Amino acid sequence: MSAQPLSAAAEKTTEEGPPPSPRPPAGTRAEAGAGSSRLRRAVRETLVAYLFLAAGVLCFALFSWYPIVRGFLLGFQQVTFAEPARWVGLDNFRRLFDDPLFLTAWQNTGYFTLLALVLGFAAPFATAVVLNELRHGRPYLRMTVYLPVMLPPIVTMLLWRGFYDPGPGLFNNALEVLQLPAQQWLESENLAMVSLVLVSTWANMGTTTLIYLAALGGIPGELYEAAELDGASIRQRLWHVTIPQMRFILMITLLLQVIGTMQVFVEPFVLTGGGPDDATVTVLLLLYRYAFVYNDFGLASAMSTLLFAVLGLFSVVYLRLTRSKG
Repeated sequence: MSAQPLSAAAEKTTEEGPPPSPRPPAGTRAEAGAGSSRLRRAVRETLVAYLFLAAGVLCFALFSWYPIVRGFLLGFQQVTFAEPARWVGLDNFRRLFDDPLFLTAWQNTGYFTLLALVLGFAAPFATAVVLNELRHGRPYLRMTVYLPVMLPPIVTMLLWRGFYDPGPGLFNNALEVLQLPAQQWLESENLAMVSLVLVSTWANMGTTTLIYLAALGGIPGELYEAAELDGASIRQRLWHVTIPQMRFILMITLLLQVIGTMQVFVEPFVLTGGGPDDATVTVLLLLYRYAFVYNDFGLASAMSTLLFAVLGLFSVVYLRLTRSKG
């Protein structure tokens, strides 16, 4: 008697299809939708970030990497931009070493760099230490120190040319007041390079001074207080507290100053033109002559390649030494 209803129920189930599967709870659907929304937002933010990164890389490649590679290739070609470039291999480098001014330019550049390290590296640090000890008028003095940096380089050069004027120049007038003989600042082989270093130091020390001031402000005052309690003098506090705490900043600024001074160009170009008797011809000034006076861009590119190699080698050796000492 019971088999007939069961068969009817089975036939009804077959005709209507399988029973529907249970639907997920509403909370589970909301969590899945929130996860999908977060994923889409993360993908969108990542794509935007890569787009901004691609724009920066493109600009850097176009205005930095491409000129470096192009300049390196030009060093192996004869290029005048009036005729098609012709591949000459190492001939440009042989011509460089045969030029008597090549060695002179490197010697003058090395001499300028050495003088700039003696004067230009110590002056900003000393100025920063003095400004850091002042209690009144520090913002105005910081602005005064940084003011030369804001002047256009050509304005600075013309200003100092007036100072160095052998007739009514400021420096010779000061020597006259002190009853000292006047000097030929830019016309003397012994004084010309020193005069250029003074100009470069005055014009560029503002930025380095502000960097040193920021570093001095980050030194804990407890170190100076402990040194004073131990009876340390000003010189001892400077040597045992200030310099060790600023060692990393001093190393970085030393490296940047060497790289910057070996690329000196504006000072000899405007003030001396490389004279007297080629006493102030620097590497970049000779490179400028090759390119824009002799119209030999291949030779100029070979010169720039050598300068790039020397500066790169110096940077690697310097960083290795400082890392091993650290």
